[in-house]
Amino acid sequence: MVVTLIVVDLVLPNREEGQGRRDFIFVLLLFALAAGFAVWLGHVEGRQTGLEFASGYLIELSMSVDNLFVFLLMFRSFGLSPREQRKALLLGIVGAIVMRGLFIFVGIELLERFAWIQYAFGGLLLVAAMRLLRGKKAGAEPTPAKWISQWTKRWTSNPRGTFIVAVIAIELVDLVFAIDSVPAVLAITHHPFVVYTSNICAILGLRALYFLLAGLLVRLRFLHFGLAAILGFVGAKMLTAKSFEVPVAVSLGFIVAVMAVATGASLFSTPHDTMD
Repeated sequence: MVVTLIVVDLVLPNREEGQGRRDFIFVLLLFALAAGFAVWLGHVEGRQTGLEFASGYLIELSMSVDNLFVFLLMFRSFGLSPREQRKALLLGIVGAIVMRGLFIFVGIELLERFAWIQYAFGGLLLVAAMRLLRGKKAGAEPTPAKWISQWTKRWTSNPRGTFIVAVIAIELVDLVFAIDSVPAVLAITHHPFVVYTSNICAILGLRALYFLLAGLLVRLRFLHFGLAAILGFVGAKMLTAKSFEVPVAVSLGFIVAVMAVATGASLFSTPHDTMD
């Protein structure tokens, strides 16, 4: 199914006419497939597993939206055309699927072999939450995008080299964000299949979601507060798991509520002219 969706995304027409409609349909299709997969998991493996998948999927999806803002800044810096951006994102998604698998495998192995790793992951998530709260200054370029942009300036004179470096930059950014996102999902479940599929389902629609939300990204100015709250919540959950267990249903409700509030506050409080 994953390979089929990647091929479908690859062969979809890249004409400007009707592209927004195609992106919207593809994103809706992926949402529907993820929801159906969660229901199927709940039926086959039990309600708990279905809720774990849904929670992991929403965490990854919310963090992916934050990644999209970094991609937007990088593509502007590289000067890539919309067609080149689509190709770069697709290649980046394929690489991310492999990279996330390695991260998840290593993370689960560490958690099973060394109990103290859970506290290290929890602390890492709390640090990430604090970094989000302190590092998002108005008009400031996110650190990964700024570092990568400076590192690749010498390549911008060569169009082919620029495209190749853009793909590498996407992989580097995903590597940076995976350090936060993978432990966040591992705070919900240690089931390898659930962790990996929730990651993949969120990543698959990244390209279409990027072009669908490109005009709205600059308006989501409170998104980082929501992400910080979610990372802080799952980090605290990992640190207190031995003495206090938070039901997965409560975690899922918290994630949905926080993202709804952060998105709604951003869209209703930001003037439309900030999109220009």
